[in-house]
Amino acid sequence: MIWWLIFAVFLYFACAALIIAEVFVPSGGLISIFALACLIGGAVIFFRHSATAGWIGVGIAAVMIPTVLIFAYRIFPKTRFGKSVTLTPPKRQQGDAIPDTSELKEMLGKVGVVITPLRPVGMCDFAGKRVECVAESGYVDKDKKVKVIDVESTQLTVRMIEET
Repeated sequence: MIWWLIFAVFLYFACAALIIAEVFVPSGGLISIFALACLIGGAVIFFRHSATAGWIGVGIAAVMIPTVLIFAYRIFPKTRFGKSVTLTPPKRQQGDAIPDTSELKEMLGKVGVVITPLRPVGMCDFAGKRVECVAESGYVDKDKKVKVIDVESTQLTVRMIEET
C-alpha cells in the first residue's frame, strides 16, 4: 500500500517536470496532456488510499502547478534558449525620457528655442537639450524664443519672449 503512495508522489514530481518541459519545448500541448495524465493518476491513487489523502493531494496540486509555472517562466529568459527566442528590451539613450525634477529645476529662467509648435505642448531646445514644454498662453510658433517661467514636477511652463 505504501508503494502506491510513493508512486503517486512520483507521478506528481513527473507532472511538475513535464510542466517545466512544456515551457521549454514547443510540443503543441502534447507534454501538457502527459502532465495532466500524471496529475490525474496521482490524484486517483491518493483518493483510493483515503478521501483525506486525496484532498491533500488536490491541495498540493493546486499549489504545485502555479508555483512550477511561475518558476519555469522566471527561469526561461535566463537560459540560452530563452535568450535566443525572446526579444531584448530596447536600449534607451540618455535624454530620451523625461528629465528628473532636479534637472528641470535648474532650467528655471533659461531661454530656449521652440522646435515644434507649442499648441500648447511641444518641444523646445535649451542649449542642445530637448525638453517637452507647455506654453503659458495658447499657441507659440516654431523658432520663437521662450523663457522657462515655472517648473512643476516634470512639466516646464514657458513664456514667449518678444524680440525687439
